[in-house]
Amino acid sequence: MGVLAHQQIRELLGGAEPLASGVADPSAQVQANGLDMTLASVAAFEGAGRIGAVNAERALPPPRDLAFDADGWLRLEPGAYLVTLAEEVRLPGNVMAFGKPRSSLLRSGVAVHNAVWDAGYHGRSQALLVVYNPAGFSVAQGARILQLVFLTLDAPTSAPYAGRYQGELLRT
Repeated sequence: MGVLAHQQIRELLGGAEPLASGVADPSAQVQANGLDMTLASVAAFEGAGRIGAVNAERALPPPRDLAFDADGWLRLEPGAYLVTLAEEVRLPGNVMAFGKPRSSLLRSGVAVHNAVWDAGYHGRSQALLVVYNPAGFSVAQGARILQLVFLTLDAPTSAPYAGRYQGELLRT
């Protein structure tokens, strides 16, 4: 298993089935060891969620989209928010990814939490943005908020991702 380097990511972005599409500025977003993902939208949670022993017992809280101001900024008070990323990811069967918050967020008292991007996943992902800073935080639409780090598997998986979120939030 190894981490994809800058040149490998650039090559996979230009392939027949790109590793990610909707990358607005590859020169800024492709890093030494990952791809910066940008903010498309932010939502507040409007109720409780739940997860049980089986998927049928899962219920996600309804989100309420928050509006950016006329200049494209959004002021967030301390708390948890559901963020949708702008880029569409398409992981082949031999690549998985981890998402990590950009260091500028951490230095501002803000974190991004997310799950593993399994080999075979395809969609526009969501993550949890938590403002821990008691003074709040402002973020612009299109801001780079997390970095996907891609890892190659020793062999392609025989069971690529096929869960509930496959194909989520795709643009039509």
